[in-house]
Amino acid sequence: MFVALRDLRAARGRFALITLVVTLVAVLVSFLSGLTAGLAHQNVSAVESLPGDTVVFADTGGAPSFDGSMLTGEQIATWRAAARGVTPVGIARGKANGDGSAPAQVALFGTDTAFGNRPATDAGTVLLSTGAAADLGAAPGGSVVIGGRAFVVSAVRGDDWYSHTPVVWMTLADWQALNPRSGAATVLAVSGATDPEAVNATAHTRTTDLSGARSAIGSYQAENGSLTLMTALLFAISALVIGAFFTVWTIQRMPDIATLKALGATSGSLVRDALVQAATVLTAGIATGLGTTVAAAALLGDAVPFVLSPATTLLPSLALILLGLLGAAFALRFLFTADPLTALGAGR
Repeated sequence: MFVALRDLRAARGRFALITLVVTLVAVLVSFLSGLTAGLAHQNVSAVESLPGDTVVFADTGGAPSFDGSMLTGEQIATWRAAARGVTPVGIARGKANGDGSAPAQVALFGTDTAFGNRPATDAGTVLLSTGAAADLGAAPGGSVVIGGRAFVVSAVRGDDWYSHTPVVWMTLADWQALNPRSGAATVLAVSGATDPEAVNATAHTRTTDLSGARSAIGSYQAENGSLTLMTALLFAISALVIGAFFTVWTIQRMPDIATLKALGATSGSLVRDALVQAATVLTAGIATGLGTTVAAAALLGDAVPFVLSPATTLLPSLALILLGLLGAAFALRFLFTADPLTALGAGR
């Protein structure tokens, strides 16, 4: 550690440059992770809040899709006879107007079942998510107009989104009256089904779990897959950048390493010394980058969909440190292959 810390002080410019690069990579990774989680939340949070452990779609011949699914009353009755808990849920898109506000695009969710902290609504009333209330300028006790009908706002609760559209909850009967595609429901949220495959064959439906239902939203898979791939590439780039820097730095220090070996330093002690040096640079750069991301997220507020959580900050930071140390460790092979006498003779 003594030599590592002396190196950091002696070559301030070089280590400041690599620390700056690490900081920029940390900002990119943490910000992209938060943005990925924020976009996913605004895409699927309403679906993830559904009760039960299984989502039932109408069998349209292809992959399950919320846009293509339309269940009949007979299909719902078949599932109710075969499962313990069956909640029909209607999903559609529409436009709503608040008191004096411009029309806003909303997602209409119709259900008669209370779940989570969301109470069941009464006929002629709606429960607004916080995003829908903000867009419509509506508050509990006020009114909104959806599809030419006036609804009383019973409450504002939950940050529910569907396909980047804020959610408005209503009764299933009101949803059926507003839904232009007709149908008794879009999907079923089911729990306690004993033989789902047999019921699917009878009712001509398809099932998936709540996690798999995310892919039934058209934009989710492509959007989330692209952002996740970009994050993975940034992780790989960070390991390559750190590895390349410490490879060059180790080669330049070969005479010094040879001197230390000639004086009796073991390869293990030199490896520990170099890894401490890499860990110091990585920790300083990543901590600075993480602080920058947190400050930027606070300044942006609700301007962009961003989730600030341990999963989007601490986990990527730890992954960057581990990958950076892995890249640095790859450069340390020269510490084991260097011959002290040859290196001293070539450098003196």
